[in-house]
Amino acid sequence: MRLQARFSVSIVAAAALAFVAGAVPVLSQSPTEQTPASPASPSQSSPSESSSSQSAPNQTAVNQTPVNGRYISIDPLALVRYDNKFDVSLGMAYDHMKAGPNLLEGANLGGLNLSGSMWLSKHWAVEASGRGYLGTSGAAPQSAPNNFKGPFIQEYFFGAGPEWLGPHNKHGAILAHVLVGGMDGMFEKDLHGQSPSVVGFYNNQLALAGIVGGHFDLNRSARWVFRITPDAVFTRYGINYGTKITQTDVNFAISVGVQYKFKKKR
Repeated sequence: MRLQARFSVSIVAAAALAFVAGAVPVLSQSPTEQTPASPASPSQSSPSESSSSQSAPNQTAVNQTPVNGRYISIDPLALVRYDNKFDVSLGMAYDHMKAGPNLLEGANLGGLNLSGSMWLSKHWAVEASGRGYLGTSGAAPQSAPNNFKGPFIQEYFFGAGPEWLGPHNKHGAILAHVLVGGMDGMFEKDLHGQSPSVVGFYNNQLALAGIVGGHFDLNRSARWVFRITPDAVFTRYGINYGTKITQTDVNFAISVGVQYKFKKKR
């Protein structure tokens, strides 16, 4: 009996010792040791890695600027150059002149100014111009049965000469020119066969003419220019009735239009 009791006590003691020995390692393990993280697991990372991964999207969001709705400034004059070989301009023209040597009233004529230039160097060109002016003019006092009021007259100028490029930048330029040629004056068309002496006009004629002036250019792009052209117009008209005279008149003309510069360079 004593042997059985001792044997039973020994078995219980051994079982208790085995139980305690198995429980101690389990309790000493930390949660991280119980479930070790896999290096390849995307859900677990070190604190430094997690902080860098969190800051990267924030930095990207700060550095990126939304393109939608963003205003992009483009300079339309960035390609303006003064190296073209040819250019042409067309403008609405105005000319104030006197249709006769002794008329007190002037004529305000309107028309077109077509000009073109061929550039030989940066500052010098040869310019050619053709201009047409139409309108009515005041007339000298008349006796019956004549009663002409505002007869219709016409002037057509054609000429050429040197053109000089003055101060200029990408915004605009100032140019000067001297043109010499002829003026075809038509003063008798509306007189129904009567002599121009009736209204104090010049005779129809082709006369010597010159233009001194220039251009004020405002660049709108590399090829297109807004142009204003004020000029002094010299004409040498004469009359063949009464005391035959030839007279030099100086009149004012101006045109407003556009110029186009061709792509061909010098």
